[in-house]
Amino acid sequence: MKKNCNKLLLQWGVILLIFSLITPTNIMATTIYMFVDKNGTRHFSDTPTSPKSRIFIKGKAKRYKAPLNKKCYDHLIKKAARKFKVDFSLIKAVIEVESAYNPRAISSKGARGLMQIMPFNFTSLNLSDPFEPSQNIMAGTRYLHQLLHQYRGNIKHALAAYNAGPGNVDKYNGVPPFQETRNYVQKVMALHRIYRPNS
Repeated sequence: MKKNCNKLLLQWGVILLIFSLITPTNIMATTIYMFVDKNGTRHFSDTPTSPKSRIFIKGKAKRYKAPLNKKCYDHLIKKAARKFKVDFSLIKAVIEVESAYNPRAISSKGARGLMQIMPFNFTSLNLSDPFEPSQNIMAGTRYLHQLLHQYRGNIKHALAAYNAGPGNVDKYNGVPPFQETRNYVQKVMALHRIYRPNS
């Protein structure tokens, strides 16, 4: 009986937590994520804290309007390109498709900043503030460098992994058959070709 009561209290605690996060002041922006750990415990948060996180309650993504300034971050992109030996024009193309140069962008899946980095990658990419342009570009370029190395310089496969995750690229042995990912790769590659002469 006591075990059932504790379980009921835990369930009500979760419900109250979710309710507090989606009250009118937050309902326009908050998406609640959940993942189940190896012990079967459910974890709830307003950011995807694990690759296993799934949307539990969907809110609207926060998008801050910003002017499309295509040269504003060129100096930071060049610095990251030199450090990680990634083509300047490729980084620039990824930023344009990912966030349209909006440093405050947050996707519906929780990806953040100019290069739309997921929270569960922050630590491995040494990222403490995803909205700080220099940090975000360095972290995103580091990840792009890792993917290019993993896929032996195959840009399309690296971009597909950046968008859909390396697991999906490995599963399908190439660009996954997801329309979103295929469109993403096509857009980035087109911009990459446009920017290349100016890099």
